[in-house]
Order: sequence, then structure tokens, then C-alpha cells
Amino acid sequence: MSIVIQPIHAEEHYRVIEELQRDIWGAPEIEIIPFDVLLTAQKNGGIVLGAFDLAQSPPKLIGFTFGFVGLLPGGEIKLCSHMAGVLNEYRDRNIGYRLKLAQREHMLNRGIKLITWTFDPLESRNARFNFHKLGVTCNTFLPNLYGEMRDALNAGLPSDRFQVDWHLASERVKNYLNGTQRKQVPSAMQRAGIPLVNPPRKQAFLHPADEFANFAALTGQLLLVQIPANFQEIKAADFGLARAWRTHIRTLFEIAFAGGYTAVDLLVEDGACFYLLETADFNDTKQ
Repeated sequence: MSIVIQPIHAEEHYRVIEELQRDIWGAPEIEIIPFDVLLTAQKNGGIVLGAFDLAQSPPKLIGFTFGFVGLLPGGEIKLCSHMAGVLNEYRDRNIGYRLKLAQREHMLNRGIKLITWTFDPLESRNARFNFHKLGVTCNTFLPNLYGEMRDALNAGLPSDRFQVDWHLASERVKNYLNGTQRKQVPSAMQRAGIPLVNPPRKQAFLHPADEFANFAALTGQLLLVQIPANFQEIKAADFGLARAWRTHIRTLFEIAFAGGYTAVDLLVEDGACFYLLETADFNDTKQ
């Protein structure tokens, strides 16, 4: 493959990352992370990695990851992965996955075993990548984390986010990266008695149910939560429905996480998407 992943050092490449933020997310100028911040983070324990297409002359920078050092409540060091993106014309070529693997390798080489980041829990494509390919987990819901956002993907809705934990050296993560994790099929799980806690009332746009009285009382090791397969399509077609989904998922996961559940996977079957939740005795940090 003509794509290589390597740390960014040249000022010209930091400048290109400014452009990538505009191209990938439609970020307005006020929200662009400038080259001097990227450079400073890189020189002080953070990591800025670039994906270069060597088939272009000169090699073209077509994707990147950016993270900075953070602290856990007990003082342990982690990496806060703040941005990761690839130009649209290079998507579906496993480049984002390779960027995250390189990020993991660099952190393990420094003795850092945890990376955290945030993403929109209604973006099923990102959820599938984060949970099912990388092996992250989540028990932290952050309502309206960034306030009103102005980029093309997020404008108009509260910026609710999952904060996910990627325990780099855990057996769980190794199994997901090796493709040896247990295979789960939502329909078979439901037949076995594992509840889908929010069956949609309308199939056309998967309109969510509004009541959660029964959900708060649910017990059991496993739960399934359905989300739309393409939230951006819903947002474009019916903004009110998109807002209903935002409120629905916020309420549901605040109840679930407060009740001791952890999101551990995003399963897909026949085009439908389901989060898998496990109870609090789930141990992701086993070495």
C-alpha cells in the first residue's frame, strides 16, 4: 500500500492539517486548531500522526490524528485523542484504523496504557469503528459537551458525546484487534431473552419510544439499545426527528450508566444498529 503513517514534524505538514480540518469536517476558521498548538503538543508529550499517500509527488498528507497528554483523577497519565480524520476520497481504505493502531503503538512504547476520546453516540459508523474494530468501552455520557457547534455535521443540535476508554494493553482490546472477540447477533440475543430496551415505534425513520419507566427497572447482564443506521440522513430529512433521537439517547444512556451499565460493542444486523451494554462487573482492564 502506498499509504504510510508517521509523526508530523515539518511546519508545512502542520499547516496542511489546518486545511484537513476544513476539508474533513467543514470546520469554521474560529474552530481550527492552528499549527503552533499542534506543534507544541507534539513537542510536549502529545502525538500528531499523519497518513501520507506516497503515490503522489510530493507525498500527500491525507489524514491525521492529534492527541495531548491528560491526567486521570488519581494522577495517572493518559492520552486524550482529540481529532482523527481522513479525506473523504480516501475513506474505506482502512487508513483511519491504521492511524489509531499507530497511535496505540506510540503510547504503549511510552508506557501509557489508556487513550480516551469523545464522539457522537448517534453516529453509527463511528460507533462501529470505535467499539467493534478497536475495542473501546464507555460508561460516561457528556450532555452538550461543546455547546452549540458550528461545523456542518453538528450544527443545530446539542453536542452530546460518549467519552470512550481504550485500554491499550487489555486482553479485550487485543481480541478485538485480532478479530477473535465473541461474535454476537442481535436477533439471536433477543430470542435468548436479552431485551431490546427501545424498540422503535416507526420503521421509516426509526422514531424512538418516549417512555423509560420500564427501562429504569431492568436487570440482567446484557441489554441492547437501537440507534439509527444513518443519523445524518434523518437530520437532513426531519430535523425534529433528529432532535427527538438526541433527547431519547441522552435520557436512555444517562439512566443506563447511572445504573451501572457499560457500552461494550456496536452490533449491526440487516442494516440495523444496536449498542450492547453489560453490567458493572464487566472488567475491561484485565491484562
